[in-house]
Amino acid sequence: MSKIALIFSGQGAQYAGMGKELYESIDECREVFDIADRELGLSIKDICFDGGDGKIDKTEYTQPAILTTSIAALRAFEKEGIEYHAVAGLSLGEYSALVSCGMISFEECVKLVRKRGLFMEEAVKDVDGTLAAIIGLDVDQVEELVNKAKEEDVLQISNLNCPKQIVIGGETAAIDRAVEIAKEMGAKRALKLNVSGPFHTKLLKEAAENLYNEMNNIEFKENSLPIYMNVNGEKLNSSDGIKEIMKLQVMSSVYWEKSIRNMINDGIDTFIEIGPGRVLSGFVKKVDRKLNCMNIEDLKTLENTLSKLRGE
Repeated sequence: MSKIALIFSGQGAQYAGMGKELYESIDECREVFDIADRELGLSIKDICFDGGDGKIDKTEYTQPAILTTSIAALRAFEKEGIEYHAVAGLSLGEYSALVSCGMISFEECVKLVRKRGLFMEEAVKDVDGTLAAIIGLDVDQVEELVNKAKEEDVLQISNLNCPKQIVIGGETAAIDRAVEIAKEMGAKRALKLNVSGPFHTKLLKEAAENLYNEMNNIEFKENSLPIYMNVNGEKLNSSDGIKEIMKLQVMSSVYWEKSIRNMINDGIDTFIEIGPGRVLSGFVKKVDRKLNCMNIEDLKTLENTLSKLRGE
């Protein structure tokens, strides 16, 4: 019998039209979008389905839009009664994972992630910073790269996604130096990413503190199944310290590869990516090509995933 983990999309996976089929076809999915609209006092449906005049790519709106689409896809899956055994999410996706294991209600979470997006935008508005992907170097080499390139600027590892695919973040001058040095060190690719700030670095400290203050208004419940956390890749079995963990998550490295390896060690052999896109499935396959990977973001992928799980 397969042991299933659900993994949830992060920011960058958004596209106009996401969630529309689910909304139009499944009552439980429609309810999720209606709740989001009501709680936020705006039309998440317009942002997800039509792009909301560019709002879909503005962090304040992107984050609740992806969360809403992901939870709608989750509800479509849960309706089928198939058991899953663990959850995780990349960056923003960790909030969808918190909802999926019962630690926070969707109603509270969708408001929280909109504020998270606002706090992140506010924290980086006067910061000249960005991210860069380094392909083809291992962790030790990227740490050496960071030390060579940072000089007096902020520069650190932001995401450890999968073998030899690591994202660094920091001030733009340091990122520019790092991209050039990475090529000299033999990286297959080193390129700046089209993002609005140096996420998962200490330059987001102000956002982390504001988010922590916001979370003090929320009571997190005990999780109903294991959730593997970005800040250390480890399994969390209770809600102890969750607010501090989620505060750190905004300004700390994301240990995604470690999360996947720990899930594998705990017997997970099937990963279902929930929400827009298939980026996380690609990361999982680069960790171990033998793993089963599926995704659910619309009716076709829902049907395909259910057929595979049922052996049809």
